[in-house]
Amino acid sequence: MPETKQSRILKGKELITIGIFSAIYFAINFLFMLLGAFHPIMWIFMPAFIALFTGIPFMIMTAKVQKPFAVAIMGAITALIYFATGQFTMVILITFVTSCTLAEICRRATKYNSFWGNTLAFAFFSLGMTGSPLPVWLFRDDFFAQIRDQGIPADYLVSIESLASTEMLFAMLAAPFLLAIIGSFIAKALTKKHFKKAGIV
Repeated sequence: MPETKQSRILKGKELITIGIFSAIYFAINFLFMLLGAFHPIMWIFMPAFIALFTGIPFMIMTAKVQKPFAVAIMGAITALIYFATGQFTMVILITFVTSCTLAEICRRATKYNSFWGNTLAFAFFSLGMTGSPLPVWLFRDDFFAQIRDQGIPADYLVSIESLASTEMLFAMLAAPFLLAIIGSFIAKALTKKHFKKAGIV
């Protein structure tokens, strides 16, 4: 049966599903945000750790909601919660809008039901959180002046400065993309073994 405009509209149950898995995604996301306070390397590679451990909620959500804007709504919910907690920046807004747009394009091109399409969508989506450490490279002097005024410990500042190389920038951007793919395969394996048996997907 050909897809109709009406069939592409998200329904109440689907919006609830997106909300539930967005909450799970954010909980894992925020955990690694907190862990980033222990050492700069944890913060710089926070997007990669998030990508590795959030493949399950993302892939289940995309399997259950095979319609446009599901990923965009997940990104918007995450951004709004960060805004409410005071962690939101213009850079995160830009990276989330860009990553969600690319993710939606991937899903649309693969008709929303392709594992590889959703995997690539997740890889792009995972780049959204790079907006948190990215100011280290975009606004280096202003960034360090700002966090110094916020009372960040001197040893933490020294560690960030030592890590803020061009090579580390490329690693920070590549790691979430690659670990998102790994996270997708982990989700696929667990979904096949457990979630399908439980009737979740």
